[in-house]
Amino acid sequence: MLVAADKFKGSLTAVQVAERVTAGLRRVVPDVEVEALPVADGGDGTVDAAVAAGFERREVRVAGPLGHEVTAAFAVRGDTAVVEMAEASGLQRLPSGVFAPLTASTYGSGELLRAALDAGVRTIVFGVGGSATTDGGAGMLSALGARFLDEDGEPVAPGGGGLADLARADLSGLDPRLSDVELVLASDVDNPLTGPKGAPAVYGPQKGASPDDVEALDAALAHYARVLEKAVGAKAAEYAVAPGAGAAGGIGYGALLLGARFRAGIEVMLDVLGFAPALERAELVITGEGSLDVQTLHGKAPAGVAAAARAAGKDVVAVCGRLALPPEALGRAGIRRAYPLTEVEPDVATCITDAGPILERVAERIAQDYLT
Repeated sequence: MLVAADKFKGSLTAVQVAERVTAGLRRVVPDVEVEALPVADGGDGTVDAAVAAGFERREVRVAGPLGHEVTAAFAVRGDTAVVEMAEASGLQRLPSGVFAPLTASTYGSGELLRAALDAGVRTIVFGVGGSATTDGGAGMLSALGARFLDEDGEPVAPGGGGLADLARADLSGLDPRLSDVELVLASDVDNPLTGPKGAPAVYGPQKGASPDDVEALDAALAHYARVLEKAVGAKAAEYAVAPGAGAAGGIGYGALLLGARFRAGIEVMLDVLGFAPALERAELVITGEGSLDVQTLHGKAPAGVAAAARAAGKDVVAVCGRLALPPEALGRAGIRRAYPLTEVEPDVATCITDAGPILERVAERIAQDYLT
């Protein structure tokens, strides 16, 4: 039995999901062998998943999205580091109820990458998602040695809004160690940088951006890409429309400028976490996340787990807080059946506050259906 589930956002971490499912299974079949492999798709929780898989957790003080210092973690095993931009620049780093769509910066994410370089790794898996920012990765690039200057030769203000004043970009000072590492951009988002499907239009409102803010950010990021084209050539324009450029407020674009290779976040993480050998040992796979919905089918962790398991001929069931997919959609994704918490406790608020005990009861049902 392999438990490879993502977090239930706002209720349980991926590690806690695995613990609760295991407890529920063992209440019915005490001697069942359960292997836990918490997973993530590159967004928040990615470092925790890596640590649960045996990576060493390391902490460093970096700038949060508003410039205040925060303690952020990354993970290292051998010559590979897993860096999660949300650790430094995520929405969870903002004060409760505060948004800063025009001024939030990814500078701290660049400091995290620099800390990974200091650790001497050869491969950096850069998980992006859950960001508070829409600055096209300008803050991150600045932390790594780039300069973004206005007409007076002064640094532009932090955040996407400040890029409207950008007159000149200079990437010649980027940390030379970047050319010696493989940088993998891990994300479940394939949006371009700007336009109707770009970072400001699609994700800006989730970060507090008003319609006017979205318009201003889109124009600023388009201007940013044009200035970068003058600085580094045609590849700056090519990267702006490449899949993943719009990930995490455009930090994907900044990563592509650093030479990153874009891969679906869950695919990268399954490789890094050692999913394939764990899958070989399993007869049944339990995956899941807080809400199984249409978004799940577009590169989220459960879909990636199910696809890999189906390719290996293994049965997959899913646990979730809320189920918004019909059985036929689950079947196409490779999931035989989903077990939502709401089947046990119809009150959604109770499912959120008491997710752990309810998930154990759900796992008991899975044990009764598949192990007895």
